[in-house]
Amino acid sequence: MPMTADNARAHITALLLERASQDEARRKEALRDYLDVTQAATDPAASEALAGMIPALMPALYAKWMGMFADRLLETVPLAQLEPLCDGSAENDAALTLAYVMFLESARMEQQIDADLAALGPGAAAQGQDPALADLAASYIRTRIGVLAEKAKKR
Repeated sequence: MPMTADNARAHITALLLERASQDEARRKEALRDYLDVTQAATDPAASEALAGMIPALMPALYAKWMGMFADRLLETVPLAQLEPLCDGSAENDAALTLAYVMFLESARMEQQIDADLAALGPGAAAQGQDPALADLAASYIRTRIGVLAEKAKKR
């Protein structure tokens, strides 16, 4: 049976949601690995410490951003070319995850992330969120995007 756009979107968002698991140990491990790969931290101990300081964001934000990614991918890539990426293989899952990370680094998403995190600010307490954590998360994400942009310029 040929893949539909709805099936591709469901696969992509489910994959990314699973990768952004809310399990604290897995989340911390993924952050540590990300920091190691991007060389944001200079040694494993620093990666471990920094990963422990990065607060978890609301799962709704992750789902929103992942949905935006899947929608944009479906708008720009023919379904026939997406179908092989949605086969569930480790290599293609990794490729989709990398594409998602690159999407998050785009100027459009930088603005969206800023807006979404700013929206957590004053209303965060009413939603059960700590506004200080939202500020810390926003600051971290802005800093990481800046560092990645500088690295890209130097290449």
